[in-house]
Amino acid sequence: MPRLAIYQPDIPQNTGTMLRLTACLGVPVEIIEPAGFDVSDRNLRRSGMDYLERAAITRHVSWTSFETWRQGAGARLVLATTKAAIPYAEFAYDLDDIILVGRESAGVPDEVHQAADARIVIPMRPGLRSLNVAITAAMILGEALRQTNGFPNAAISGT
Repeated sequence: MPRLAIYQPDIPQNTGTMLRLTACLGVPVEIIEPAGFDVSDRNLRRSGMDYLERAAITRHVSWTSFETWRQGAGARLVLATTKAAIPYAEFAYDLDDIILVGRESAGVPDEVHQAADARIVIPMRPGLRSLNVAITAAMILGEALRQTNGFPNAAISGT
């Protein structure tokens, strides 16, 4: 199943929303620190609500530790960036992909861009900068799960 990685998040509400998303979809999430806030239940509870304990969260103390783990796992890194040319819905996702979203304030640095195996973009109208990072994560995860047949069966049956 694809995973979501959040690079040095700035805004606890967005991070909480993404954690709620991953909990509901059964998608594991990697948080790459340092974050721009204390990554605690208190800071995430408002947007993550009572879903946080159901999220499969792994915290990495740095980009280097995350990258070491990822390479050991042999997972492909798919970066969501406004600097990409491949539309997210035209990309072919794999079960082991890690979809990486950047910081709300600055995206990701060049070293992270260079480490990505693929770079995808959500096409937007000219003159607009970017979507909210939680919306970006939801759109891309939805497409990745559709392509890999990864949506939970319980969601389909309504239980």
